[in-house]
Amino acid sequence: RKLRADVTSAFPTLGTDQVSVLIPGKEELNIVKLYAHKGDAVTVYMSGSNPILFELEKNLYPTVYTLWSYPDLLPTFTTWPLVLEKLVGGADLMLPGLVVPPAGLPQVQKGDLCAIALVGNRAPIAIGVAAMSTAEMLTSGLKGRGFSVLHTYQDHLWRSGDKSSPPSIAPLVLDPADLSEEKVDSTFQEDLRCLTLEGKEEENGEVPLSEASEDTSAGVLSQDSTDSRPLQEQMDELLQQCFLHALKCRVRKADLPLLTSTLLGSHMFSCCPEGRQLDIKKSSYKKLSKFLQHMQQEQIIQVKELSKGVESVVAVDWKHPRKGSILEGNEVRTIIIDYAKKNELVDTHNKNLVKLDPILCDCILEKDEQHTVVKLPWDSLLTRCLEKLQPAYQVTFPGQEPIVKKGKICPIEITLAQRASNKKLLDFVLFFFFQDC
Repeated sequence: RKLRADVTSAFPTLGTDQVSVLIPGKEELNIVKLYAHKGDAVTVYMSGSNPILFELEKNLYPTVYTLWSYPDLLPTFTTWPLVLEKLVGGADLMLPGLVVPPAGLPQVQKGDLCAIALVGNRAPIAIGVAAMSTAEMLTSGLKGRGFSVLHTYQDHLWRSGDKSSPPSIAPLVLDPADLSEEKVDSTFQEDLRCLTLEGKEEENGEVPLSEASEDTSAGVLSQDSTDSRPLQEQMDELLQQCFLHALKCRVRKADLPLLTSTLLGSHMFSCCPEGRQLDIKKSSYKKLSKFLQHMQQEQIIQVKELSKGVESVVAVDWKHPRKGSILEGNEVRTIIIDYAKKNELVDTHNKNLVKLDPILCDCILEKDEQHTVVKLPWDSLLTRCLEKLQPAYQVTFPGQEPIVKKGKICPIEITLAQRASNKKLLDFVLFFFFQDC
């Protein structure tokens, strides 16, 4: 009875009947005392063959087995499938590793117990304590430690049970239109694609992931070490690159008017290339408002103050010319294949499938696919990548620089007729064809 009362107090969302099902009679409940690797005493409550609850420092926590039966027991945050291995290895979940659903992040306070699930499946695979409130997460731009992970699928506590796999539970999808303006303003609406993980210190002497990350990335987060240009010039270019990428691939007409803070936090940060960190203060603009004023002068966007002290992007010139490199189809294929192999995205069990990391998801998936599609066949991946690129063609005249034109090439019709000076007639037709296109 005391345990049931403790569970009711710790998890008020559970009804009386649910608590009775979760906590069986004495004859069906076993209590196990154990010690964690740091010496902490842990009390584990076993029902049947599975641990259902554990108590640490007088706090009661559910196991993943319990959360699979009650997936709405805790506020649930979502991350990428590739992160699971790191969490099982002892890493905490950093904020850039979160996948933000259309409805935004759950509202939590610092110290709240939360569940962690993977994209495409609402069944939790870990539980952790929030290192900051949701408001603080958003204020930080989704940077820093998000959750101190206590227990995961595939850890030793899970192994003490029947070792079953997470069930398939469809993720909840909420319509952002149903949210109030305040909620939309305080939460991100898109996925953040940059992933950072920090490892916990282990007693076996291994280097923590956080230290290893600092060793490999120090000095290149904000500045490209291969670029000899001043940092400010590099940051100006990175800022414009992320801005244009966000408008091209992330922002939709239906999103307008869009708060400038949301444009930066939800869209521009997530478009930052891997290994780089967008820092407006290191640019020549110093402030987002000054940069957006410049973009408005370039007639790319229109910014207005819809409410006192709060600016929004109200219009975008979607046809405004954008900078971009010209790539042939075979070059695109080579880049994608090399990227997948370099980042170990080829499925180890099926070489014909490629796992989608945050960058690929951002490039090729539609909004309604970003929480369900985690792998694609090679041919589908390459086709999607090519379809996302703007078509262009090149016209070459003897003795002149090639002319590159955007858009699909017009159909070419060549008619062969038996008449005098046939060759000159053919050249004449092709010449005027290209002039017209």
